[in-house]
Amino acid sequence: QVMLVESGGGLVQPGGSLRLSCAASGIIFSRSHLGWYRQAPGNQRELVARIFSAGSTNYADSVKGRFTISRDNAKNTVDLQMNSLKPDDTAVYYCNAIPPPYGMQYWGKGTLVTVSS
Repeated sequence: QVMLVESGGGLVQPGGSLRLSCAASGIIFSRSHLGWYRQAPGNQRELVARIFSAGSTNYADSVKGRFTISRDNAKNTVDLQMNSLKPDDTAVYYCNAIPPPYGMQYWGKGTLVTVSS
């Protein structure tokens, strides 16, 4: 059974930082492509950042230079370091995994990030 469990969300002031973490189980983690998505009220879910099994990354234009995705294959975790947060970053953040043979994707339940003064 695949499980993705996010943690680290919360309330932060504009300009602040948060670090999200996702713990995965039930997949071959080191060979999985991983990502963080977000969904704000009234909006569609959108990609924030991805990290592929080989380590390459890509980011949404809106978070480039502010967010960093990383993975720890020994701990089966994928993190999202978020700096210089803006109110527009307020959303539920979801962890995503695409394990081999890369035909299915899995989601966590999400963690809420609220950026507000």
